[in-house]
Amino acid sequence: MSASGLIVRRLGRMPYAPVWQRMKDFVDARDAATADELWLLEHEPVYTLGLAGDPAHVLDPGDTPVVKTDRGGQVTWHGPGQLVAYVLLDLQRRGLGPRELVRLLEEAVVRVLAGYGITGVRRPKAPGVYVHGAKIASLGLRIRRHASYHGLALNVDPDLAPFRGINPCGYTGLAVTSLAALGVATTLAEAGTRLADTLDDLFATPAASACARIDNACTPAATNRTDMT
Repeated sequence: MSASGLIVRRLGRMPYAPVWQRMKDFVDARDAATADELWLLEHEPVYTLGLAGDPAHVLDPGDTPVVKTDRGGQVTWHGPGQLVAYVLLDLQRRGLGPRELVRLLEEAVVRVLAGYGITGVRRPKAPGVYVHGAKIASLGLRIRRHASYHGLALNVDPDLAPFRGINPCGYTGLAVTSLAALGVATTLAEAGTRLADTLDDLFATPAASACARIDNACTPAATNRTDMT
């Protein structure tokens, strides 16, 4: 267990649906004593469409399955070479609201990118992290029973062509990039370690202090809503 009380599990490469079901089962079974977990993995190729997702943003999926899921947000792609981090947290215990959690996840990605010499930025009303206008990390969460699941996806070294089959995150023509496309040679395991260590540092800090360390932009919110990214 990490300094923040987070158990990190590395799941390797897995299909989407079984992991989604496993997350829901985890939330249903957890109680006040259940430790928080971070799952690091990559998925077999899949498009996922959020709760409010518009199928019109799925342009040409080809043979890749499209799964209607229960996270917030529109459509995105998951597949080999993309680091997925699912955050299963008791938000009430940590004193976090959904907006605070989104901000902390974005900050973690920004710090990981900085460690590779890359400047990542946020966009108002467009959650995620961007480099030179291209999206490198997306976020999508569900909050239920004061607990979070789903999380973030960081493009390490995926084939970016599948993103041309959708309007990524519901934005027509949105450019997508990756660490590899930006000249960074690394592995999913190494990037996952950096992300886990950064999240550990952020979650080890009391919520109010963590938000202040970012930019004072975290806004408390009810922990029973679904956040959309």
